[in-house]
Amino acid sequence: MEKANISGYQLFVLIFLFELGSALLVPLAGEAKQAAWLVILIAMIGGFILFFIYYGLFQYYPDQLLTEFIRSILGNFLGRIVAFLYILYFIYLAARVLRDFGDTLLTFAYPHIPLFVANAAFILVVVYTVRKGIEVLTRTGELFFVLENLLLMTFMLLIIASGMIHLNNLKPVIEMSGTEMMKMAFTKTVFFPFGEIIVFLMIFPYLNEPQRLKKIGIGSLATSGIFLAIIMAVNIAVLGVDLTTRSQYPLLTLIQSIEVAGFLERLDVYFLFLLMIGGFIKISVFTYVAVTGTANVFNVKQPSRLAYPVGMVILLISIIMSSSYTEHIHEGLDAVPNYIHLPFQVIIPSLLLIIAFFKNRKKKKGQHQNKLLKGGVDQR
Repeated sequence: MEKANISGYQLFVLIFLFELGSALLVPLAGEAKQAAWLVILIAMIGGFILFFIYYGLFQYYPDQLLTEFIRSILGNFLGRIVAFLYILYFIYLAARVLRDFGDTLLTFAYPHIPLFVANAAFILVVVYTVRKGIEVLTRTGELFFVLENLLLMTFMLLIIASGMIHLNNLKPVIEMSGTEMMKMAFTKTVFFPFGEIIVFLMIFPYLNEPQRLKKIGIGSLATSGIFLAIIMAVNIAVLGVDLTTRSQYPLLTLIQSIEVAGFLERLDVYFLFLLMIGGFIKISVFTYVAVTGTANVFNVKQPSRLAYPVGMVILLISIIMSSSYTEHIHEGLDAVPNYIHLPFQVIIPSLLLIIAFFKNRKKKKGQHQNKLLKGGVDQR
């Protein structure tokens, strides 16, 4: 485990940027149509529930990484296997996000560059940052947080100034039943992006104010969830439901449609900056925890040596994981939530929390009995 400290503000910034990450690219909860923003907010509440599961595990093992306390709970043999599966999970998600951003970059900015070249350039920058450690990553996040918020604020002002918002596009707000919205929120949207906060169980021990973790976690999830809901509502209000759901990148379509005073238009650079910031932070976090987890499980004394090998694995998986962007998105929306996110974000952490509860209760009961016996001996 790296000897480092990060502040509560730095953790808040990192979670916020991580949650927005690739969620800005896609029509999040688009199947809900006009109610998409509401489904995002419902999924955000589900994210709070998942966070409390992870927070419960952190309270039992505040000084241990996810890959460490899994072994404390399940024993060394089974714990190593489960910890290694989590490392593979983080590597796979890093590769998925890298593929997301590589495909997007090639689609609208550099169509003649091979995917391998674009992804390789991106992962080299990520690996360089990861080698410098979590403190450098969080300080970079602070800079990007300011830049991303300035971009989003300017973007919203331009949208309002252009007069493109049509609130009628958001009606009827509740066309779906409450049951359908809950089902969509808790079977898809809650896993991506909110449930991915499980990755921060590999970062929470570095927090220098652990007593503030609950407020920081809930605050960052709430802020990012509200941001995503607003952006999705603006997408629908400007583009309409049909164009928003049909578009590969609705935010890009929205930015390209901005025209103010007849000359301020084609602001694709906004999307490019948001793309680079979100992609860099999210891939960096996944890569960092994969490197740290691998070093922890296999007792590697210098984790930085693993950065380039892990980065190469992520790069290769991002290229071979699907034959086309359509196949990649189909896997991400249909297969990944049920077969990958569900066990790693919900089932395994819940089981770990239950086992940790009984283990620690038994331990406390044993300590209490020892104190009573010691007190009785002293009285004699």
